[in-house]
Amino acid sequence: MIKKFTIAAIAMAFLTVSIGVSMAGEKGNARKGKYLFRKNCRTCHLEGGSAKELSPVSKTQAEWQKVFDNIDQLACKDEWAKLSEKDNLDIYAHLYGHAFDSPSPAKCK
Repeated sequence: MIKKFTIAAIAMAFLTVSIGVSMAGEKGNARKGKYLFRKNCRTCHLEGGSAKELSPVSKTQAEWQKVFDNIDQLACKDEWAKLSEKDNLDIYAHLYGHAFDSPSPAKCK
């Protein structure tokens, strides 16, 4: 009886850890997102650039969420299509995490 209970407890612990790791894997990496944003987006989205000036504090978290929910409607959707889903998540993590109303808004553009 104790052996079955121990095996069940170990299985539950393994399941809990596995679910936690998989959920954490779905989030983007904000540091990598900052790099990708500067590399892929800042070339156009800067003062005097070909697109509207843009930085994380340009929008609230809700506004960034709306942008990424409708990414296929952006003027630069072809550029976004060149990025992987992971890269999109990373850029989202950077922009959302440092939005105007976030706990840690970006201090620099």
